Amino acid sequence: MIRKFLAAIGEYALFLKTVFRKPEKWKIFWRQLIIESDKLILSSILLVGVISLFIGGVLVIQTASNLENPIIDKMYIGYMVRESLILEFCSTMIALILAGKMGSNIASEIGSMRITEQIDAMEMMGVNSAGFLVLPKIVATTVLSPLLMLLSLALGLVGGWVVVESTYIIPPPSYITGIKAFYNGFYIFYSCFKMSLFCFMISSIAAFNGYYAKGGSLGVGRSSTKSIVITSILILFADLLVTQLMLY
Repeated sequence: MIRKFLAAIGEYALFLKTVFRKPEKWKIFWRQLIIESDKLILSSILLVGVISLFIGGVLVIQTASNLENPIIDKMYIGYMVRESLILEFCSTMIALILAGKMGSNIASEIGSMRITEQIDAMEMMGVNSAGFLVLPKIVATTVLSPLLMLLSLALGLVGGWVVVESTYIIPPPSYITGIKAFYNGFYIFYSCFKMSLFCFMISSIAAFNGYYAKGGSLGVGRSSTKSIVITSILILFADLLVTQLMLY
């Protein structure tokens, strides 16, 4: 088992080495980058937005229900909601959701091309198939994913504000004061860095599993499922490691 694990790591490293070769035609690369940005990032905005709105509202209700002590200022509810969104939800939880959406999309697309021998045809024509198919996906998800994190944060805070205004669970001015209190800009950088790292893992691992898919249409499904499981576990492990290194 250890031998297979080490062999898979080596194969993944060689795959990335092939992917990150200089593109043969930059014009084609930039065109593919725009297409992948639309397909992987822009198409995720609605999903991320809806989830963030509801989670922001839920966090306000849960936090308020646990801070009923009259001695504690109600502004701390807004503060705790903001910190929860920045530090964990908008990066790690959104990345786990995107692992299912983007990961399955990438693995199934590239896996289908492998099964139908389209990748073999590209290699026979002398095209770096890994670089052509995978590099734009990795660059698009890694570079643009922090924008999804910032969008999630903004909509999460808006969702909390909507709940506060509609239920008056705490005074709205206290909520606004709380989300502005004790602001630490480094936490934004930390969360954006995590999001980029996680999305790099999602796109590269999903592409790797799809690129080496075997066994017909069933193999494509297995590669998609395998990439989601592996990526989700590695995201949680990387979250623990990065948090220990950057915040402790």
